[in-house]
Amino acid sequence: MPGEKILIVDDEAEIVELISLYLRKEGYDVLHSGNGAEALGMVREHCPDLVILDILLPEMDGIEVCRQIRKSYNTPILFLSCKSEDMDIILGFSIGGDDYITKPFSPGQLVARVKAHLRRSQLLEQHKEDSQYLSFPGLEIDLLSRTVKASGGLVPLSSKEFDLLLHLARSPGKVLPLEQLYKMTWGVDSNGDTRTLLVHISNLRKKIEPNPTDPKYIHTVRGIGYKFNV
Repeated sequence: MPGEKILIVDDEAEIVELISLYLRKEGYDVLHSGNGAEALGMVREHCPDLVILDILLPEMDGIEVCRQIRKSYNTPILFLSCKSEDMDIILGFSIGGDDYITKPFSPGQLVARVKAHLRRSQLLEQHKEDSQYLSFPGLEIDLLSRTVKASGGLVPLSSKEFDLLLHLARSPGKVLPLEQLYKMTWGVDSNGDTRTLLVHISNLRKKIEPNPTDPKYIHTVRGIGYKFNV
């Protein structure tokens, strides 16, 4: 939706100019910060609808910025980094990132992912208007506040972890193929790369399952996808 605020946190002026050009062409209001500490202040002041976050930043790195944002906000966070090892990507998702794009990147693909994440956020905001509550033995999902309780305790989930759980829990016993679940959650095709989904499922199990190695709720259907058991 035109006019939505996007905060770019990157200290490379050329990259910021490139991304800003493409986003402004789509009608977005673009904000920019060149260091992590300043970025946190801008998040509090401007409440951006989405954050594009580099990892290698002066004063405070992007990993810590993401951790701090996640303490108070569910704003979609897209990591944009030259660090492309699997462990870097896994870390980015595990501390609350919603997407991870490596440099060099396609500006068009970045804009497509921005649109997909914003579209998902809009739909979820619309769902908030309807008070809904899902309850299972040992697990409670409040759709209005987007909170989850497991074994009676509040579980902190990232926005994508919550989305995944909600998609699965709304179709108990139904097998959701990897590609379908990816598109439902991220709004775009995975193009065969489902690592993002697998990492989020792993993190989700660690947070809600009594025994993550023997899942009670999220079951793997080998070669197909996942299903939610009750």
